[in-house]
Amino acid sequence: MIRLYEHPFSPYAAKVKISLREKGVPFEPVNPPRNDAGDPVGEYVEASPRIEVPALIDGDLKIFDSTIILEYIEDKWPAPPMMPKSPAERARVRMLEEVMDTHYEPINWGLSEIRSFKRATGELAEKLEKEANRQIDGYFSWLEKQLGDREWFNGEYFGWGDLAVIPYLNGTRGHGRRPDADTKLGAWMKRANARPSVAAGTKDITDLLSQGQGMGNAAEMVEKGLMKREYRDHRLEWMIKIGGMEVITKGLERNNIRFGPEFS
Repeated sequence: MIRLYEHPFSPYAAKVKISLREKGVPFEPVNPPRNDAGDPVGEYVEASPRIEVPALIDGDLKIFDSTIILEYIEDKWPAPPMMPKSPAERARVRMLEEVMDTHYEPINWGLSEIRSFKRATGELAEKLEKEANRQIDGYFSWLEKQLGDREWFNGEYFGWGDLAVIPYLNGTRGHGRRPDADTKLGAWMKRANARPSVAAGTKDITDLLSQGQGMGNAAEMVEKGLMKREYRDHRLEWMIKIGGMEVITKGLERNNIRFGPEFS
């Protein structure tokens, strides 16, 4: 059985789990092990040199990056297909995934930085949250247009285009925002969450929370330098662009943010 290093809160891991479950491929979900200092160790680090989830182990093969993992799954287990049939439609859903992975994801991540990890408080937090909510409104409008009159973002059937969107909108729902129920996007979200493959991911999160393994004392751990949150590329850009440079400079001073590791 393949192993999937993941975390229920990760939308990148959620994409992979949805695909595996849609295809009926059994897998073992594994939370990356850490040493007493909180650093990832073992097979996970070998499989994911960027120290990010998800990472997939299939025999001797180790793969990181959610999109590359999805492509591998599609190649090895082609039925049922997650990709649309035509090259044009495939390009369309790949662009949709790119937008969600690199433009939308930082919004949810940034809200967690503010609310759960207390990177900003008071007036600064209000400013950052206001900008995040303005962006969410814009993306809801954009996604409504991308969906158009389709039943699924993928086209005729649920697939890549849908699994690329639903983890992020569910993440936003966790921050108290969701599309209006009477919109096409709201109706799509209800249909997507009714699918067993998506509902199982939601259960993974509720199970984790019921075990008392949510954010908990995350802010305290960050303050003490026991947890470092990654600020690479799109996340770093987002925080700078919306006026959170103070968050970054404090994180660097306190050594509780990190960037991608060097390969060796």
